[in-house]
Amino acid sequence: MGKSQSKLSSEELKDLQQRTSFEKKELQQWYKGFIKDCPSGELDKTEFQKIYKQFFPFGDPSTFADYVFNVFDSNKNGKIDFREFIVALSVTSRGNLEDKLQWAFQLYDIDNDQSITYAEMLSIVDAIYKMVGSMVKLPPDEDTPEKRVAKIFSLMDKNKDGSLTFDEFKEGSMKDPTIVQALSLYDGLV
Repeated sequence: MGKSQSKLSSEELKDLQQRTSFEKKELQQWYKGFIKDCPSGELDKTEFQKIYKQFFPFGDPSTFADYVFNVFDSNKNGKIDFREFIVALSVTSRGNLEDKLQWAFQLYDIDNDQSITYAEMLSIVDAIYKMVGSMVKLPPDEDTPEKRVAKIFSLMDKNKDGSLTFDEFKEGSMKDPTIVQALSLYDGLV
């Protein structure tokens, strides 16, 4: 799907309807917009960062955008094609809680080893803090990335081994409403 075409084929549409929570008409609209913004049919990291910058003009979203890009880029070729874009958007905007937690786990699990270390989570949380800048007033026990990550790990790391399995992450996320809220970031936008 790397080459640009003006319309999705009927096979591509059927496949995407099965893989996503979007209707045929929605997929066609999203595709039309994607090709308008990305005539090559692919989005690179620099373009992806520019999109994030539009939504977070008072902070620096570039590092966080890189992390999100890496999750969207499922075939790891350095570009996001429409299929990768719409599948990830479907999960983040309309997926059930389990799907969203799995997606978020992938985001935090930077090295893809099926566990989230303190350092990995700190990298993501630090990127989020830089992205939102001074737009958000945080409570004193979360006013630095280190405090936030320490709080998350004290809640989630049941066996105190310094890393989180998906089960620990899932269970802990259910106990922390701010994590679930963050996972619902795209709800209502699509």
